[in-house]
Amino acid sequence: MKAPEQYDPSKPAQKSSMPSASIQPSAKSPALPVGTPTITQTHKRTAQAEKKPFEWQFLMPKYWGIWLLFTIFLPLIFLPLRWQFWLGRKLGILIYSVVGSRRRDTLINLKLAFPEKPDVERELMAKQVFVNQGIGVFETLCAWFRPNVFTRTVSISGLQHLVTAQNEGRPVILLGAHYTMLDLGGLFCAQFFALDCMYRTQNNPLLDWFIYNGRTSIFGKQISSRDMRSLVTSIKAGHVIWYSPDQDYGLSQGVMAPFFGVPAATITAARRMAKLGDKAHPPVFMALHTYRQTPDSLPKGKRPHYHLTITQALDNYPSNDEIADATRVNELLEGLIRIDPTQWMWFHRRFKNSPEGRRDIYK
Repeated sequence: MKAPEQYDPSKPAQKSSMPSASIQPSAKSPALPVGTPTITQTHKRTAQAEKKPFEWQFLMPKYWGIWLLFTIFLPLIFLPLRWQFWLGRKLGILIYSVVGSRRRDTLINLKLAFPEKPDVERELMAKQVFVNQGIGVFETLCAWFRPNVFTRTVSISGLQHLVTAQNEGRPVILLGAHYTMLDLGGLFCAQFFALDCMYRTQNNPLLDWFIYNGRTSIFGKQISSRDMRSLVTSIKAGHVIWYSPDQDYGLSQGVMAPFFGVPAATITAARRMAKLGDKAHPPVFMALHTYRQTPDSLPKGKRPHYHLTITQALDNYPSNDEIADATRVNELLEGLIRIDPTQWMWFHRRFKNSPEGRRDIYK
């Protein structure tokens, strides 16, 4: 089986959607060499995803708050990245100060995961989590609507592991995590290989509409966690699929396994994915780490830099022991998150479930 044919946006049918090669980067950003291919020009996709249609219910008063936020933030992404980083820091600090429930959840998670650190250090870590997420808001919006601002800002290691698997005709499941630069990480991956992603539908329909349609410019296909048919299709086609198993969805489809030394409900869907597709060329599992190496206070005249890491394939996965498999995946993701723990979304209630049901540690 060959690697999936990549969607080429430069073909005549898509030519109208491509930026002109003569368009130069904004004068507000450090200059790039003339003729440098932009991210849009080098982007790889398995297909051109269709957007979800607009619904008139989105104009109802209950959605006005989201529209207001979108109206405020979208024009700001046309500022230089240095200014966006500054605004992101201020936004993160504001959210940390105002949204007490998220701040409390973050501090509880960090105390469980890093009991050896003093309270003052964990508090600094928590503030930095929100700072990184504030910057992540701008990184995400730029990934959706202004991707070329990130031209020549990314490097990658471990790509050979993925290429080897594709040359063997095997689909690849990239085990990712919810980093603060989540969607930007997908955009950067698409500079090196085409990929689909799995996602969980948002509870708010308008927010789901924004996120899904924004990601159509990044991924070839977005697969709902409930859409097994689409998942099987992508696996049989030999695609690369990004899947993040690092959140607590209870034990209906998971097991308890340690995560940062704390028992955590860990979904085991990856084991089931291993049984899908061509038995002669089963999926191979690797972990993906996305990381912003540049300080959040971007120096004047400097461009940010990001790094992607793809690990070696998990051998003998899955095994006959689902708890051992879940533990292996958690340990793998934990090791990558520890590179900079503040770039992971600690404000999620990662430890809310126990074998006896929901815990009250977040009350």
